[in-house]
Amino acid sequence: MGRVVVFEAPRRVGLTDYADRALEPDEVRLQTLYSGISAGTELTAYRGSNPYLSKRWDPAHRLFMEDTVSLEYPVEGWGYEEVGRVTETGPEATGVREGDVVFGTWGHRSTHVMPEAAAAARLMSSEVDPVNGVFSQIGAIALNAVLDADIHVGETVAIFGQGVPGLIAMQLARLNGANVIAVDRLPKRLELARDLGADHVIDAAAESAAEAIREKTSNRGADVSIEFSGAYPALHEAIRATAYNSRVVVSGFFQGEGRGLRLGEEFHHNRIELVCSQISGVGARLNHRWDEHRLRTTVMGLQAEGKLDF
Repeated sequence: MGRVVVFEAPRRVGLTDYADRALEPDEVRLQTLYSGISAGTELTAYRGSNPYLSKRWDPAHRLFMEDTVSLEYPVEGWGYEEVGRVTETGPEATGVREGDVVFGTWGHRSTHVMPEAAAAARLMSSEVDPVNGVFSQIGAIALNAVLDADIHVGETVAIFGQGVPGLIAMQLARLNGANVIAVDRLPKRLELARDLGADHVIDAAAESAAEAIREKTSNRGADVSIEFSGAYPALHEAIRATAYNSRVVVSGFFQGEGRGLRLGEEFHHNRIELVCSQISGVGARLNHRWDEHRLRTTVMGLQAEGKLDF
């Protein structure tokens, strides 16, 4: 018998029991060790602001429709930052052993069943603390944003939002040879960003980030900015901070109407390019070479090699 987290209604969380099913011959069972909480996407389901709760996503037309909804409460098993230990294997599952540690995405539940091949592709090194596996998906999101940013050696990259994905992206941008400016409104986050290697930090609660970035770049602006906070005023400031005819990568999950986003100002006058980055796909030029699995394993490999600090 297992237990799973359920969002019973907006801002109301519960637990419910479920029965573990029998394994197929090529499957393995995992006992969840850690399950991270997403402060962005996941909390939209908790708070009730996720668009799937108010509209229907039509995958054929790739449009949100207002005729019904895609998701209703209770919402069961959300979460995408899990680590588990193999506790049982089917007779044909030879690529993993009991005791192996696997990272993946299966929601806040105490057990999970997956194909042996999938588990074997997500094995964690015995030399790595298993808790680091919770960063595989959020790290992939950060890496995808950095790939979408198309950073060149010597460029200045401004990263807005120094939560987990922003801190990971900041380190990845430096690995790309960029000069990185970290922007946030919380001093503790900025202190951590500096400790992890940010070249400059800007407290957006104390000064205009756009003006400070232009001052640090001889009034050119950032060559590229990446926005992770999901706050419309922060996206507006990222647009203001970015050089003429340059790119802002939008990686935060924005909710509701765009209050604080004024597209008739710097966006229009500076010909800013906005690029959405999220984990369901990669940039068109990378589509043949990169996928979600490569994003995850790359991040986990960099961490295991000591090049990335979670």
